[in-house]
Amino acid sequence: MDASRRGVIRERLVSSACGADTEVMRTRSRIPLVTAACIAALALVPAHAEGRILLGAYADLGRFDRLTGQNSSTRLHFPSWGQGQVWEDRDPSFLRKFGPRPMISLTMSKAGVEYITPRQVARGRGDAHLIGLARTAARSGRKFFIRPYAEMTGHWNSYCAYNANGSRRGPAYRQRWLRQAFRRTYIIMHGGTAAEMSAKLRALGLPGVRGDVPANPYPNMTVVWNPQGISNPNVRGNRARAYWPGRRYVDMVANDLYTRTGTMSWAANEALYRAYPGKPYAIGEWGLTGVDAPMAVRRMARFARTHRRVRLLVFFNGRPGTPWNLATKPRSLAAYRRYIVPLGR
Repeated sequence: MDASRRGVIRERLVSSACGADTEVMRTRSRIPLVTAACIAALALVPAHAEGRILLGAYADLGRFDRLTGQNSSTRLHFPSWGQGQVWEDRDPSFLRKFGPRPMISLTMSKAGVEYITPRQVARGRGDAHLIGLARTAARSGRKFFIRPYAEMTGHWNSYCAYNANGSRRGPAYRQRWLRQAFRRTYIIMHGGTAAEMSAKLRALGLPGVRGDVPANPYPNMTVVWNPQGISNPNVRGNRARAYWPGRRYVDMVANDLYTRTGTMSWAANEALYRAYPGKPYAIGEWGLTGVDAPMAVRRMARFARTHRRVRLLVFFNGRPGTPWNLATKPRSLAAYRRYIVPLGR
């Protein structure tokens, strides 16, 4: 769905999705001790073994970087379905506004309304959009993150297999079709001749493609699999692993973390990190929903520094006037400048 509708839905749901953390709230008398412990941990942990962590935002990057002192590598963007065909006909210089390394999050909606189902994507009904995006990325000369069908474990997304009440959505939304749609997207994004891509797709029992795409191997093209550590609805068939497309179709694993209480679902995040040990890890979105929570910011920095596969953090800042705007949270802003920004240097 588009970003504006997505933001409204997130405000209603993020507390239930992310407020279920098992971490116990600290009392006021213990806060100085905890703060000191976090600071000490950050000081003692060595710098990231694989070089700096990439930092990005869902925001006007110029405004956000001036606010925080960050040098953003990526801007998160949610194009409507079909936008790929438009982009293919444009001069790729327009991608400058998305930072040195754009992060494109694919939904199955157009103008905020469901446009295509997972089964249709898997069977090639959306290839014009996907091929257009892949060709645009390849000829831009930029490194790209493509994040297909993120938060597929959340019922607010049309491609989730479940409704909010735990009932199944229907045959076109089964987890199998989302897995197949993801695999098809992965193959197209990495490119090749039509014959090469079609052979890979037919081996999966899927129709081939028409038209070549310039080869764009990892890490120039990084395809990110991004469920949420806590599923909503929290039923067995809606857990992240039900949507896992397989190691050969994922370049990076990610999670989204939000809070409106000051705590985040760190136990679930840790479980997702450990479940896929061979893959680089990212926080595809994280944010503070109407709460000034510097401890959550410090905890994010600690997680990034103590988990060596973390490569990317993308802060969901939104626009002025939205509940995620960091400019309205002075203590969190100070913590972000002190603990997050240095991760990218």
